[in-house]
Amino acid sequence: MRANKSSVMIVFIFWAFALCFVGSSCTQKYALNYKQLKYPKLGDIEMPEVERVTLANGMQLFLLEDHELPLISVSARIRVGSIYEPADKIGLAAITGSVMRTGGTVSKTGDEIDEQLERIAASVETGIGLNSGYASVSVLKQDIDVGLDILADVLMNPAFREDKIMLAKMQHRSAIARRNDNVGAIASREFNKLIYGPDSVYARHTEYATIDNVSRDDLVAFHKKFFGPNNMMLGIWGDFDTEQMIKKIEKAFEGWNKVDVELPKVAQVRYEFPRTVNVIHKDDVNQSNIYLGHIGGLRNDPDYFALILMNRILGSGFTSRLFKNVRSREGLAYSVFGIYSANYAFPGIFYVGCQTRSEATVRAIRAMTEEVRKMTESEVTDEELALAKDSYLNSFVFNFDTKGEIVNRLMTYAYFGYPPDFLQKTKDSVEKVTKQDILRVARKHLKPDKVQILAVGRSQDFDEPLSVFGPMREIDITIPVPQK
Repeated sequence: MRANKSSVMIVFIFWAFALCFVGSSCTQKYALNYKQLKYPKLGDIEMPEVERVTLANGMQLFLLEDHELPLISVSARIRVGSIYEPADKIGLAAITGSVMRTGGTVSKTGDEIDEQLERIAASVETGIGLNSGYASVSVLKQDIDVGLDILADVLMNPAFREDKIMLAKMQHRSAIARRNDNVGAIASREFNKLIYGPDSVYARHTEYATIDNVSRDDLVAFHKKFFGPNNMMLGIWGDFDTEQMIKKIEKAFEGWNKVDVELPKVAQVRYEFPRTVNVIHKDDVNQSNIYLGHIGGLRNDPDYFALILMNRILGSGFTSRLFKNVRSREGLAYSVFGIYSANYAFPGIFYVGCQTRSEATVRAIRAMTEEVRKMTESEVTDEELALAKDSYLNSFVFNFDTKGEIVNRLMTYAYFGYPPDFLQKTKDSVEKVTKQDILRVARKHLKPDKVQILAVGRSQDFDEPLSVFGPMREIDITIPVPQK
């Protein structure tokens, strides 16, 4: 019996070694480096057709049927924004946008609308942002008439009840009181003011005084000036018949008269590329939040497509130069980031930044500036270009993963005057970008010797004074006290 057990053990060991040898040989023979893997070209994305209709009252409709689920969503885009509010009433647009919904309508209070929507598991929301207003409805197919009626009532007949105005003002005052609690938010806010100017409509923010200046009459006048069917787009997607939906919308907004809209002029962004050094003292933190950069660009710039890839190589994600060199190799940052932003209607911002220990602040600034400079001195590698293209193109499909994204994007393009196929043109143009293109746009658009530097933290703990980069200015972020 013992002999039999011994024989079995010997045979087992023999086969184990044999399998290991064969496995090792197979692995050595067939293993491939990931860089050698080849992938087929991505297939074309089939875009569903969005029907566009302009009603007699001037309202533009974007309709896309989707019968997968018995749901219907509606999204409105109104040509309004905080860029049009007076400088002494900053916050007027935001308060108008929120109280349109919370304050209810002439026939129903906001609380009564809440109860009605709760019974049918629906939602209606409104708001006004920087350069556009929005309203939305999400509802079951069977309740679309109710949802449209509520949306139309909110947009056409807001009551602006005083109690809800006071509540909105209280929320804004609370946000003002807390705005210096988050160091990252301070750095982002104040860097915007450096780029656009503290009084620019693209960088200014609410104060206690501007909120106090807003009255109910201001809300009524602001709404009356900008809200009308001819100043609005409406996107609808979900389980409906297009012809029937058009009739439902016409009925819901029946009697809403056109408005004679003359949009106030907004000052153009003028930037001279100053080199400035700025510090904000925060003694209650042991790390620095750093931003450095200058003005960015517009999406309709022919260079935009090459800038997308330049941005990915420089500062976007774990494979970027900033991440690999400033964070991983030099160990100078907990987080590091960079972006060349481009907006639809006004220039974006180019910036790189990081969070680092106080004692490494100046070293981190030098390291990030050096990475920006390198982008302007030599071509990126073949591997960097390929990886940047792959990361963009492989994620491109997520621009189409919901019907809502498709409709809202077309509305955005129409709103800002871009061609409806702008996204597809972006994809096609990105595929054609070369290393030479990236070097060309980097030399044209990046100015590492003309950046504005901002550091927020304990300046007494910095490894060197910020003045090594030039005359230093301290930014005061003290919140002005309320007058009442």
